[in-house]
Amino acid sequence: MTTYETRYAATPKAVKAYDTNALREEFLIDNLMQEGEINLTYSHYDRYIIGSVVPVTALRLEAIDPLKASYFLERREMGIINVGHTGSVIVDGTTYQLEHKDALYIGQGAKEVIFNSDAAARPAMYYLNSTPAHTSYPTKKVGLAEANKLELGSLETANDRTVSQMIIGGVVETCQLQMGMTALKTGSVWNTMPAHVHDRRMEVYFYLDVPEGQSVCHFMGQPQETRHIWMQNHQAVISPPWSIHCGSGTSNYTFIWGMAGENLDYDDMDKAKISDLR
Repeated sequence: MTTYETRYAATPKAVKAYDTNALREEFLIDNLMQEGEINLTYSHYDRYIIGSVVPVTALRLEAIDPLKASYFLERREMGIINVGHTGSVIVDGTTYQLEHKDALYIGQGAKEVIFNSDAAARPAMYYLNSTPAHTSYPTKKVGLAEANKLELGSLETANDRTVSQMIIGGVVETCQLQMGMTALKTGSVWNTMPAHVHDRRMEVYFYLDVPEGQSVCHFMGQPQETRHIWMQNHQAVISPPWSIHCGSGTSNYTFIWGMAGENLDYDDMDKAKISDLR
C-alpha cells in the first residue's frame, strides 16, 4: 500500500502568522513508519520527497502521480537508511542487505526497487529521501561504520555529538542529495548549534532514538523570528532554505538529516550567533 501527500512552499512572511496547528500541518510529517505501508510526502521545496517503508511482506516502490513518470526513479535519486531490524532492498535484481542504521544510495534510472524484512515480526524500517537527478550514479551501500565521522560540540554546552556523513561527497557520488545521521551523547540535548540557514539548500530532519515519554523541541523560522514544533520519535520536519533548523530534547536522541539544492558543499551555511536568536 502506497499513500502520499503534497506540501507546498510557504514564505517567511506567511509563517509569521501561523499558529501551532498551522505550523505543524505545514512542516511536520507524523505518519511515518506504519507497518505494511509506503508513506510519502512530496514537498515543493526542491521537489524533495520524504518517506518510510515498513515491509511485513515485500513492498514495491511505485511512481506517484506528482512525478508524472513511468517509474519512481526515472528522473530521481534516492537515499535510504534502515532504522529498524535487518532487511534487504532489491534494486533491479541486485540485493543489498541493510542492518540497523545502514544506508543505501540508489542512482537515477533504477526501475525496480523492492523492500523486504528478514522477519515479519521484526520488520525493517526504511526512512527514505529522494530528489530530482540529472544523471545516473552507481547504487552503493554505506554501513554506519563506513561513514565519515565528525565529533562536534562538548558536554559543557550540552551538544556533544557524533555526525555520521553517509550519503555525501567523498563517500558516495550524488547529483544533489546528501544524508547522514547525528547522535547526541548521554547528557547532551542540543543539536546543530550554532544555528544556521543555507539559502541554496533545503533540509529535512527525522528524529529517532527518542526514549518513550521524552520529546524534542525543534526550532525553525528566520533567526530573528523563530518558531518551534514539539517532535516525537519517528517524526520528520521540513526546513525551508530561509529557516534555521535545530532542536533540544528532554533526553539525548538521534536524528537523520537530508539536504538538497544547488550546492553540495556541506559547510555552505550562514551561521547565526546564539545570542542573536529571537
